Amino acid sequence: MIIAAIVLLIVLALMGAPLFAILLAAAAIGFFTQETPLSVLHIDIYQLSDSVVLMALPLFTFAGFLLSESRTADRLVRLSQAAFGWMPGGMAFVALVACAFFTALTGGSGVTIVALGALLLPALVKAGYPQRFSLGLVTSSGSLGLLLVPSVPLLIYGIIAQQLSQQLTMPPVEIVDLYLAGVGPALLMVVLLYGYCVYVNRSDPLPRQPFNARELGQALWDARWELPLPLVVLGGIFSGFLVVSEAAAVTALYVLLAEVVLYREIPLRRLPGLTREAMVMVGGILLILAVAQAFADYLVYAGVPEHLFAFIQTHVQSKLAFLILLNILLLLLGAVLDIFAALVIMVPLILPVALRYGIDPVHLGIIFVANMQIGYITPPVGMNLFIASYRFRKSITELFRATLPFMLVLIIALLLITYVPELSLWLVR
Repeated sequence: MIIAAIVLLIVLALMGAPLFAILLAAAAIGFFTQETPLSVLHIDIYQLSDSVVLMALPLFTFAGFLLSESRTADRLVRLSQAAFGWMPGGMAFVALVACAFFTALTGGSGVTIVALGALLLPALVKAGYPQRFSLGLVTSSGSLGLLLVPSVPLLIYGIIAQQLSQQLTMPPVEIVDLYLAGVGPALLMVVLLYGYCVYVNRSDPLPRQPFNARELGQALWDARWELPLPLVVLGGIFSGFLVVSEAAAVTALYVLLAEVVLYREIPLRRLPGLTREAMVMVGGILLILAVAQAFADYLVYAGVPEHLFAFIQTHVQSKLAFLILLNILLLLLGAVLDIFAALVIMVPLILPVALRYGIDPVHLGIIFVANMQIGYITPPVGMNLFIASYRFRKSITELFRATLPFMLVLIIALLLITYVPELSLWLVR
């Protein structure tokens, strides 16, 4: 009977059954085999409501939807161009900075390509960059901000890690520490990508945009209501004046006032529809998180992490070798799984094992999201490849060839992030 149920579950998963249903069914089958009352599932799911940090998820998501609906992308590109267009490879740097900040503010990698692609791709080609290079740069830069405040993947990793800390002998992972740890790796990725852009175009110097103080001043004035937003979020969280959930509430209120009242780019009649779209997305994430909590509890109760650690330890003796295998596994997962699915499935398995090898859970979160960030441009399920294909009307294979050099640069950054923990932890410590 149990074998038949497992086979049926695998068949349903291969047929595309919803992830939450698969996880919940797997947890139910697991607890049933342990002769544990299935009422424990309700308790595990309800425990998620105790997380105060969880309140930040719908608020940050709502703010991101508002920003993506307004003309924030236009103002951000204009400001970046006025500030950095004079640099060698200035337009490439503009693309990197604009994509990183827009992804951080909106929380959506695909949204960045849709919103900024129509602005950045023609601007890069007009500045003299080759078409393939420009396509690769915009597509691969779409996920750069996933390590910056207020990163939703880092928030979800932190929530899962905090829930696991109740079963494991580890201190709770603070969301603020994850956001601090993401700053250095995100900057490293931007710097390495910019260095590659300058190097690859060294034989054909591209024209620079002369610095114009008046244009910069006008761009600053146009973005005057959005520029304080990072200060509100960063200052509130990192100063300790606001906890993450309070900072999310302030961010949502600030963005609402800026885009609806001050800029008047989002009419009041559009708000109910936007709110509904944002909360439908949040509802899907919360449902997956809730059942993932039950699945994680079963794994811990059944001793799966201990068995997995014992198996790995017989074949992998050193922390370095474990990190190499971890990166390979996560890169493969990023190529076939959505980032949220990978988080809820793999973190409960990987985190307990990584702790046994002495890996800091905050550092592990950065490694995890950095790998998934590369997964956005990795076939066969690289989301950014499909979105860019639709947006720019190019084939997936053409886009993959265009993004491959940038992917290799990001993998170099990933290796540095993985094997030099201080890149992530120096601000935390």
